[in-house]
Amino acid sequence: MPKATVKDVLEHATKHRYGVAAVNTLNIETVKYVIEAAQREKMPVIVQFYPGFQDYTSLKHLAFCACDMAEGATVPVAVHLDHSSSYDIAVSGIRDGFPSVMVDGSVLSYGENAAMTKAVVRVAHVFGVDVEAELGHVGDASREEDMDNTDLYTPVEQAVAFVEETGCDALAIAVGNAHGPYVKTPNLDFDRIRAIRAAVDIPLVMHGCSDIPDAQLQMAVNLGMSKFNIATEYFRAMYRALEKEIAAKTFDGSAVGLMMHIREPMIRFVAEKIRLLNPNGFSL
Repeated sequence: MPKATVKDVLEHATKHRYGVAAVNTLNIETVKYVIEAAQREKMPVIVQFYPGFQDYTSLKHLAFCACDMAEGATVPVAVHLDHSSSYDIAVSGIRDGFPSVMVDGSVLSYGENAAMTKAVVRVAHVFGVDVEAELGHVGDASREEDMDNTDLYTPVEQAVAFVEETGCDALAIAVGNAHGPYVKTPNLDFDRIRAIRAAVDIPLVMHGCSDIPDAQLQMAVNLGMSKFNIATEYFRAMYRALEKEIAAKTFDGSAVGLMMHIREPMIRFVAEKIRLLNPNGFSL
């Protein structure tokens, strides 16, 4: 199956009321396990890469591998560059073969964020590349104020203006979610999600989905959010699987056997997230 576009996957999810797991990856194995989980569940998925991992795996190499594996998948698999904090990083992702990029100007003023996003959209759309933007600021989950400070949340009226001004294809919003391990249980602002969904006509994205309670994630799906970013929990699942096998000494001294044996628990983790984000039982 030809690789899907993020825009098409998210528009389909929005229409059919399911959420798409957008899983951050690090290397070929972590990409492969995400795709295998989606194929088992017979649901679309998004494979993401964080540019901060550039020194571990180059953007160009991972984009090529992920897109090649997506081409061979039996379900729609889209490939995306997550959290480009500057115009240059986003455009380098386009150059390196990512068919979708995020430009994150959320720490900038509204005007600066809109200008940078619009500039990336202008370049990306020439090459048929989708652009996700962020309005409001999804902060650090180790800081309670980043979760509770409603000044960081996405204003509904600004969301409308921002989408119209920039032409972005998807919008990440701040509604009480944050990145990384949460220091306390988050409480998402469902009224704000509902209002933004009613006000804009592009797919909505939630960052920082690791460890948000299942019921809250499913409520967000039913209120119309479509893309759910998962990184912390996926890498934790990898660590726990490695930890268990090392403690058991089943593959003592064999890194190859160890890496091969963590395949199943990692696939199971992603498959469970895909099922969680499909509360209405959609199937392809």
